Amino acid sequence: MSVSDEGPAGAQPLPARASQTTPENPWPLRLLAEKMHEYVARCAPTWVEGQIIELNRRARVTYLTLRDVDQEVSVPVTLFASETARMQTELERGMRVVARLNPDYWKKTGRLSMVGSGIRQVGLGDMLERIERLRRKLQEEGLFDPSRKRPLPVLPHRVGLITGRDSDAEKDVLRNARLRWPGVEFEVRQVAVQGVHALSQVTAALAELDADPAVDVVVIARGGGALEDLLPFSEEALVRAVAAATTPVVSAIGHEADQPLLDHVADVRASTPTDAGKRVVPDVEEERLRIAQARAATERAVRMLVDREAGGLAQFRSRPVLAHPESMLLAREEETDAARQRAQRAVAVALDRGREQIASLRSRVVSLSPQRTLDRGYAVVQDARGAVLRDAADAEAGASVTVRLASGSLGATVEDVRPAENARPTDAAARPADAPRPPIPRSRPRPDPPGLTHPTRSARPDPCNPIRPAQPVRSDRRPIGWRADRPARPAPDHLDAHPRTRRTPWQTSTRPRPRCRSSATSRPGRS
Repeated sequence: MSVSDEGPAGAQPLPARASQTTPENPWPLRLLAEKMHEYVARCAPTWVEGQIIELNRRARVTYLTLRDVDQEVSVPVTLFASETARMQTELERGMRVVARLNPDYWKKTGRLSMVGSGIRQVGLGDMLERIERLRRKLQEEGLFDPSRKRPLPVLPHRVGLITGRDSDAEKDVLRNARLRWPGVEFEVRQVAVQGVHALSQVTAALAELDADPAVDVVVIARGGGALEDLLPFSEEALVRAVAAATTPVVSAIGHEADQPLLDHVADVRASTPTDAGKRVVPDVEEERLRIAQARAATERAVRMLVDREAGGLAQFRSRPVLAHPESMLLAREEETDAARQRAQRAVAVALDRGREQIASLRSRVVSLSPQRTLDRGYAVVQDARGAVLRDAADAEAGASVTVRLASGSLGATVEDVRPAENARPTDAAARPADAPRPPIPRSRPRPDPPGLTHPTRSARPDPCNPIRPAQPVRSDRRPIGWRADRPARPAPDHLDAHPRTRRTPWQTSTRPRPRCRSSATSRPGRS
């Protein structure tokens, strides 16, 4: 019936499109079934790949259910006897096949089914070719680069393990790891390691363990099997998940000959689960041996260092300066004693010389003192003013005078004045009493007082003491402190009559200076 057919008598014509239908003018159900059948019949056949999860054989037809290899998506497929007869192997549940599906819609039941044709098992060569293409693609992206691989921790605190439920791989990893390091801890995730659910469960367990900060390394372990059983570990999704993980991953899939793509992207590849248990933890006996060797090496190094330093110290101590350090002090003590003795002798000589000079000067001062003249019986007569009377003419009869003796003085009165006959006036009578006295005439140059020096004198060597430094020579023959602008100090009155016998404190004795012996006479045996 066409879309232009009319309904019951007096009804409106049916809509041409489904979008034009209304509650007042709906399509009949047969028309919808015809439309669905026509639409599905126009769909082109499609080649798909899947896994057989249900299989039901009948006399002339076989019903099976194909499921996607990665996701939980399945469709029913109908195979006629002619198609199954062309296959060289019998269909089995779990087999991976490729089929040409043509959709078919049954109008009576409203069921959509797939009619399969050209079905065949996926061969080993086809799977290996697909894996090789994926391997080259991931290698070009750099996922297999050795620089991306992370080293395993020396002693992991906790090890994450992804393996099958109650599998031998789990037992091998746990037993070998605990034999090597009894204190190791495991975080085990039991998942499906083959079949449709293997990829999703392994990826989810890896993400969970990678997010756990207590897990230091993750081990993905599975025992050996056929190539079809190991295909989930070569899937691109799992390979990229392992490459993106921040925790080091150890791959222990199958045996030595089995090399899924997971082995290339993992940080460490273990040949078997047993090898993985040995790789993730160190051997406690080996570590103890290494510690003992390191301790022994350290002890030897310390002992050698101590022995070497002790030998060096012994060599230093054997040197005379350290073996007998008092020898240096004794030598310096002798030098100090000699210097002290020389200094004491020099000071004693200087003191003796000074004492002699002081005694000589004292004797000179005493001999020239007016008191010594008085001690010899002379007296000094002074007038009432205190002036010394040198001439009898200076006194008047009846004048009071004072006679000074060696001890004490006398008061007297002049009774008679007897001047000297033919006496000439003296210099004292000729000049006023307050007039300054003229300088004392010098008949000969005066020798230098002992010990007096002057910066204007020239140095001359002392012939009596060659060791004594040269003594300066006076050039002006003046006493130290003499100034030309000062008037000369008047000499005592009783010494004016004897100018040649006059002596001053800075004049030396009139005794001749003893001659010193020459070096030839002082050293016998030398010419």
